[in-house]
Amino acid sequence: MIPCLLLRGHGLVKTRKFKDPVYLGDPVNAVRIFNEKEVDELVILDIDASREGREPDYEVIAEIAGECFMPVAYGGGVRTLEQARRLIRCGVEKVVVNTSATESYDVIHETAQVFGRQAVVGAIDVKKTLLGGYRVVAKSASVEARVPLDEHVQALVAAGAGEIFLNSVDRDGMMEGYDLPLIRRVAQQVNVPVMACGGAGTVEHLAAAVHEGGASAVAAGSMFVFHGRLRAVLINYPQGLDLQR
Repeated sequence: MIPCLLLRGHGLVKTRKFKDPVYLGDPVNAVRIFNEKEVDELVILDIDASREGREPDYEVIAEIAGECFMPVAYGGGVRTLEQARRLIRCGVEKVVVNTSATESYDVIHETAQVFGRQAVVGAIDVKKTLLGGYRVVAKSASVEARVPLDEHVQALVAAGAGEIFLNSVDRDGMMEGYDLPLIRRVAQQVNVPVMACGGAGTVEHLAAAVHEGGASAVAAGSMFVFHGRLRAVLINYPQGLDLQR
């Protein structure tokens, strides 16, 4: 169970369907709380970097990573091996590549060659089509990528991604459950772990993504930062659960 935190500038936000970001607070404070709750891993995604065509904010990332007692995966604006190298120097264990991989798989291949597959995560943002199919989107779902889902998944792994981060745009922030058919579709065609994201609202949703969807790990945002029907901001984390049972 992995909290997925969305970075915007120097603050954390949470979106619904990748829109309407709600400010949550300072990322370092959130990390300190997750430290106390003994979280296994954190995913931090800069939601504006690729859309704005800029590099990661290394200073902010280094500050966050320096507070973490757990491994950190970072994504947002990663386009080159040198950027990946700088992120790892900042304390990031896994580099998440999304938008740039819809244009070229070079950064995934090069980073895996230098740091190993375990240091590279291929991320995919997916939206449903009107006919019930799936399409890959990029730049925080602002553009449609010109690559079919299955082809993209397999190319990411072939290039060197040691893990797939699969995010459903339609489920993001809705807390109504994961897109299980989407997770199954991706998990069944790769031999690397698939981390599912988008839709978690209950522990049962987390378990379903693993047992019914075939995910190896589950990421969530709203479930770990909101509390109650009015979605009051409260950092939380269910402890002592074993989803592999």
